[in-house]
Formats: sequence, C-alpha cells, structure tokens
Amino acid sequence: MATIEQPPVTSQPEQAVKTNGRWIGYVRLLQMRMLELWREPEVIFWVFVFPLLLALGLGIAFRSKPADITPVAIIDGPKAQEVLSLLQHSPDHASFQPEILSAPAALDGFRLGKYSLVVSIDDSGNLQFRYDPARPESVLARAQVDDAIETAAGRKNPISTQSRASSEPGARYIDFLIPGLLGMNLMNSGMWGIGFALVEMRQRKLLKRFVATPMRRSDFLLALASSRLVLMLIEVALLLVFGVLVFHVRVEGNILPILLIGALGAVSFGGVGLLTASRAQKIESVSGLINVVMMPMWIFSGVFFSYERFPKMFLPAIRALPLTALNDALRGVILQGAPLSAQFGRIAVLAIWGGVSFVLALRWFRWS
Repeated sequence: MATIEQPPVTSQPEQAVKTNGRWIGYVRLLQMRMLELWREPEVIFWVFVFPLLLALGLGIAFRSKPADITPVAIIDGPKAQEVLSLLQHSPDHASFQPEILSAPAALDGFRLGKYSLVVSIDDSGNLQFRYDPARPESVLARAQVDDAIETAAGRKNPISTQSRASSEPGARYIDFLIPGLLGMNLMNSGMWGIGFALVEMRQRKLLKRFVATPMRRSDFLLALASSRLVLMLIEVALLLVFGVLVFHVRVEGNILPILLIGALGAVSFGGVGLLTASRAQKIESVSGLINVVMMPMWIFSGVFFSYERFPKMFLPAIRALPLTALNDALRGVILQGAPLSAQFGRIAVLAIWGGVSFVLALRWFRWS
C-alpha cells in the first residue's frame, strides 16, 4: 500500500512576544476616564459653562459705569435760585441734579427716596441740609453738596488736591476676579469630578472588578487625577478668552506659565480629591467631606476678595492653602506678567499638597 508522504515540516522562527510598555495601562485608564466624562452632559455645563456664566454675572454687577447723579431738592425761597446757580456752576456740577420745589413736594420726594438730599434756607440765610443717616447715598450727597456750594462760593482750599479715577483694564474688580474664578473652577472640578466618580464606582462594585484585573493601582488613581489636565486646557482657554473678549481683561504674562500653573493646580486638587474620597462609601458622605475641605478655601483663599483683609496672624495659614497659592500664582502671571521662577514658593505649596495627598490616598484607599 502506497504511503502518502507528508511535506517536510519547516521550523518557523519564533515570533517576538510583544510586551506592553510600563505606562500602557495608565494610558488606557486615562482614555476610559475621558470617555466617561464626555458622556456626562452635566460635566460640560459645570466645568465649562457655569464659570462663564458666573464671570458674566459678577462682571456685569461690578462693571465700570458712569458716576451716579445725585438728585437734590431745593426748597423754594428767597435764595433758592442762588443755591441752584452755585450747584450748577460748581466744579462737580455734572454729579448733581438740583431742582427747586415747594416744601411739601421736596419733603415727600425725600421720604419716598426720589431725592437724596433736601436743601433749605432759613430766615438768617443759612443753609440747612436734611439727610437720612441710614442711607449711604444721602450721607454722601450731604458732604458733596456742601463742598460744591462752598467751592462755588469762592472758598479756597489750603492744599491743592487732584483726583484720578482708576478703571482701566488691569485695575478693575473683573481683572482680580477672573484668575480667582479660574482657580476656584480647577479646585471644584478636581474635587467634585474625582470624588463623586470614585464613590460611584465603589457603590457599583466597579472598583472590585478593576482590582481583579492586572492593573497597577497607582496607575488607576493617577489616571483619575490627571484626567483633569485635558479639561484644564479647555477651562483656562475658555475663561481667559471670555474675559479678554467680553471685559477686555489684559493678560500680561505668557500663556505657557499660565498653563503650567493651571496643570499643577489641577493635579494637586485631583490628589486632594482622591484623598477625600479614599474611604467614603456613599455619595452623601463624600459630599460632606468635599464641602468641609473646600468651604474654608472659598472663604479665605481670595477668590472674590483679597485675603489681606483678614487679621495678619491668620495670613501664614491662609497662604499655605492650595487654592491661595494657585490664585496668587495665576494673578501674578496674568495681571503682573511675573515669570514662572517668581512663583517658586506657590508652586512648592501646590506640589506638596498634591504629592502628599496622592501618596496618602494610595495607602489608605478602600477598593471595596
């Protein structure tokens, strides 16, 4: 019986086994986290839209506007026309809207808030001012009208003074506010975005599944913290461009130091967010912890007003807060054009907060 010869078996060279790089797991986890963020519409609103609406509302509320015109009622009498003429020819005549009225009409208008001040002339020819000490505009009107009349009547001041309004870009409240809002938004997105995500995964038992995979736990936590970097680029760009276009905010520094400081702030608060949510089991628990951490920084770190108003004994502790360091660094670069080297102390504060928080979170993190 004929045998069928088998073709000779040739040895194939062994294929090189492809090995994944050290950071491939981190990259995949970061991609996964970014996809999760973009699938949540509320993230787009709270991270990107809400800061713009807040800046718009506060910018309009504290916008530069013409000086207020003070309505003044002059009670009709023998010298009422003379008083009216003095106000109309005073150096600050554009600040007043004087009107001669009968006594009942003037007093009724003052009582109803139509006039800030009532001027009358007694029988001796002396001026009498009727003002309400509980109304700031009435107190101010009394001082302004008195000064205007005396000056128009020929009073000579012993010392010559000059006044200059400072409302140009760089010296306004909105210029102070924009860097503060930027720092606050980086803090909010880092704390709430990471804290809620972790607790939600813990409640849904997803963390247990992640632990069962050949995944480095440090890669998982680092991916969560650094996922804020991509959002940070958009946040910084949107808020700065909005401030420049809408309120003509003047950015004195270069964009690269601003981005580097923003990136460090995002990673730092990402680490704090990890630490805050490392042991929490419920959304309610992590909400309370995040508010406890962020509330002091909202108040003390100079978001809406300068922290220099607090007693000097508290200033070292306030400057040690991460949001204070972030806001000061951003204002130094944006408003003063300071180089990155001048922000070394503030950068060190952010790095210490972020590094220590990440190490402690990695040690204390609860995966179930």
